[in-house]
Amino acid sequence: MIPMLGLSNILKHKKTTIAYILISCILYLWFAYNLQRTEALKLILLYVALFVCASQIIKTSGFYFRILVIAAILFRLLFLFAIPNLSQDFYRFIWDGQMLLEGFNPYLYTPDQVIQWGTSIPLANELYSGMGSLSSSHFTNYPPLNQICFVLGNLFPGKSILSSVIGMRLIIIAADLGTLYFGKKLLERLKLPSNRIFWYILNPFIIIELTGNLHFEGVMIFFLVWSLYLLHSKKWKSAAVLLACSISIKLIPLMLLPLFLRWFTSTKFSNQNDNILIQVKGDKLGITKLISFYSIIGVTLLLFFLPFFSMKFIDNYSETVGLWFGNFEFNASIYYLIRAIGYSITGYNEIAIITKILPVVSVLIILGFSLFKKNNSIPKLASSILLVFTLYLFLSTTVHPWYITTLVMICVFTNYKYPLIWSLIIIVSYLSYLGIGTADKSENLWVIALEYSIVFSAFIWEVILKKKIKI
Repeated sequence: MIPMLGLSNILKHKKTTIAYILISCILYLWFAYNLQRTEALKLILLYVALFVCASQIIKTSGFYFRILVIAAILFRLLFLFAIPNLSQDFYRFIWDGQMLLEGFNPYLYTPDQVIQWGTSIPLANELYSGMGSLSSSHFTNYPPLNQICFVLGNLFPGKSILSSVIGMRLIIIAADLGTLYFGKKLLERLKLPSNRIFWYILNPFIIIELTGNLHFEGVMIFFLVWSLYLLHSKKWKSAAVLLACSISIKLIPLMLLPLFLRWFTSTKFSNQNDNILIQVKGDKLGITKLISFYSIIGVTLLLFFLPFFSMKFIDNYSETVGLWFGNFEFNASIYYLIRAIGYSITGYNEIAIITKILPVVSVLIILGFSLFKKNNSIPKLASSILLVFTLYLFLSTTVHPWYITTLVMICVFTNYKYPLIWSLIIIVSYLSYLGIGTADKSENLWVIALEYSIVFSAFIWEVILKKKIKI
């Protein structure tokens, strides 16, 4: 049991921790309300300073749960009235929520079409201008449960962009607190240090990207962690429903479904009559449970998508998802190396060919981890999830900073820490957004090379070399 100090004792015995918390509050306020996206030097300095303060808060607090939780909540609430300054995606979130509130299916119309036809959506022109031409020219790619979050955010009193931002931000903060609750309980069940949860909860990257920039990966992670907790508690039916909820926030967990194969089929089930373990019956029962697990996920997803269903929806959604995963390039690693080789051979960007090959490699990796790794415990399953998703990102054409939030959370259940290093160095990818050092505002490949040289080094050391020399 972690000691629970009263507030007076905390103030008395944890003065250094309180000092770092107050410094962090000033830095977060500066970040939220006095930082422009184009201020590259200020962005990096504030970000690094927040990481230093976070590490000192955790170190000097002695992992007293109450003071760390108070700090985590306080840091998030400081962003409450701030308009996101590093991402414009929230304009599209508000737009989709307003579309639903006006009785329109957001999957059937692009913002460009709606603006051309005329619309009664509140603040339509401001939202349309804010989201940018790339978003406005495409159909929405956000799954149904995420759309419900957009609606709930728009219901916050005020009828303004800021009020909708506050509404969505409160949802994301609540999700983070849920992740804190179930993540801590799962760590305790696994007999792992429960303070590991603060690698996620107090990580400045997580606070800025989720609460600050309003990315709903935090809600996806909440359902995923809750699902893993229930799975460990042998409540696999409820776990299946929550995993479907996670997928219905972001589609990414879909790729993880094959990893649950060995969870069910590697478990031996006892004969209730004579308490003898019977492998044959266990295997059959495991396969039955696995099929039921996948069926529950499928039915739950179908129920979520059903209100939006039409043939046009299928066409629009599949086209948009395909575009986002195969036609855009940002902050990639292995893909950029292969692209450079293609340029040297053919003189053209061979993205059409490369994006057909890399997904096949990703599928083979997932199948390899599903068939040959014995994912029959949460730490083993978490390690497979972490490595599979990491390799997927290494092979992706687009890696926005918030994509790695899942890695930061899952790593707390493993002995890998390279996602924490990535969460620090990923800030340099925002320099690519700004086109630092380039005349045409394109990505600076030297910046990306710096990022991935550090990330790959940490990954290779932890995953390959460290095991070989048995440290």
